[in-house]
Amino acid sequence: MSNQEMLDKLRDTIVTQNINGCAEATQEALDSGLSAVEIINDGLSPGMKIIGDKFEAAEVYLPQIMMSAKAMNAAMEILVPVLAEEKGADDEGVGLAVTYVQEGDIHDIGHRLVTTMLEANGFRIVDMGVDVPNDNIVEEIEKHKGKKVLLVGSALMTTSMLGQKDTVEMLAEEGLRDSVKIMFGGAPVSDAWIAEIGADATAENAADAARVALSLMQ
Repeated sequence: MSNQEMLDKLRDTIVTQNINGCAEATQEALDSGLSAVEIINDGLSPGMKIIGDKFEAAEVYLPQIMMSAKAMNAAMEILVPVLAEEKGADDEGVGLAVTYVQEGDIHDIGHRLVTTMLEANGFRIVDMGVDVPNDNIVEEIEKHKGKKVLLVGSALMTTSMLGQKDTVEMLAEEGLRDSVKIMFGGAPVSDAWIAEIGADATAENAADAARVALSLMQ
């Protein structure tokens, strides 16, 4: 099997939500000499882009997206240790993405999808989980001051969305606002809200989030 055929196979396992097949194809590609970066950029990411485009076009729905994300996660479990060896411990890659769900909110489907897409596109990830207080967020950003950092917060409810404004204000108070790009998402989040609170961007879905994130880090 040629390298391109292996990459096409990886892409197709994502599109068809074949979790076990994706893990097996990932290991096969590594064993054949393909690098982890090639596998992600030329095999897995194109598959996630296809499934993301299909979701935008209402050709697939949330259950299929979640299964594709699980396939991606199965591959990333194999690839993350290899990536660390390939890039070296100090390589920032695209940048560091700190992802979380705002305090008062435990809805994490969108959060997990976006985190997966960011990792697939070369970001190092710090996933803080759900119901995260702003104090913890500020503390995490302080740890990485001076690096290329993207903060990605999710809120599905209007009540938790209001905490995003506090996030921006607290980072500004601590002198950290200019050291981080901030992207917020969630059903109630709009471009107008992003402009009002002084964040940098939002995105309509996980596929769009990856595109926006990459542009923010350039």
